[in-house]
Amino acid sequence: MVTGATPVPLRVAYDAAHGGRWTSLHGGGREWLWRGPEPGRHEVRPDDAFVDAGGLEECLPTVRGRPDHGEVWSRPWRSAGPDTLVIQRPTFTLTRRISDDSGVVVADYRLAADPGYRFVWAAHALLGLSPAARLDAPAGTPTRLHPEAAALLPPGTWPAGAPWLNGPWPSPAGLTLDTLGADDGTAVGAVLLDCPRVQVIDDADRLTLELECDGQPRSTALWRNLGGWPAIAPYRSLGVEPMLGAAFDLADAGPADAAVVPAAGEVAWRLTISAHRTP
Repeated sequence: MVTGATPVPLRVAYDAAHGGRWTSLHGGGREWLWRGPEPGRHEVRPDDAFVDAGGLEECLPTVRGRPDHGEVWSRPWRSAGPDTLVIQRPTFTLTRRISDDSGVVVADYRLAADPGYRFVWAAHALLGLSPAARLDAPAGTPTRLHPEAAALLPPGTWPAGAPWLNGPWPSPAGLTLDTLGADDGTAVGAVLLDCPRVQVIDDADRLTLELECDGQPRSTALWRNLGGWPAIAPYRSLGVEPMLGAAFDLADAGPADAAVVPAAGEVAWRLTISAHRTP
């Protein structure tokens, strides 16, 4: 935290009926979550195509792949106590409790499934940020560029058939990613490996996201869409996504790239989000 920065209390709102989606993360007169242009989010049914409505979507057991953005975003969650929601699927049960009583948002998760069950989870947070914003993560963090980045690299850089290209943060393969700048018609996804804590810095405001989980791979995914996606009617959307696992698509995940349910049959993790403002 920068010397002289003061805490900004955060408050959160969510929509249990529509995938448990976080609809607001606000504090200090600022709304951090971006709202998308795509209509129809409330009419979504299981197995429908993903609707990019913004906010923070819960992605499990995959982000990309099948089903796109996972199984839980398109289904209603039910209440299981104060500030607690649960969703049951044939292969897992996910419980989430969110609190913001202290001004710091704490989301506690517990996934129950058969031992050996493999999954990727991401808090798919799309943020409303200015062109001056940047993502602060430890320099040198191993980072995986995903295939849409190939078009932004010199010809022949991308290995044929590779699901990703490795390089150090903040400029893997020479592509600078920490600046979340002005729209330039590009869109690129990346995963910062073994990176459980990042800060988003936007002028005087700082948003810190930290993921705690014992014995599982922890990453931060970045979706930097500066008006490069979708092909028709592209728009700006910036995703900073705490993640269990190390790949967007569970189908691409090697033995060390996915979370795995241990013999006890449960995985528990915590996402903490806090905000500060400099003078």
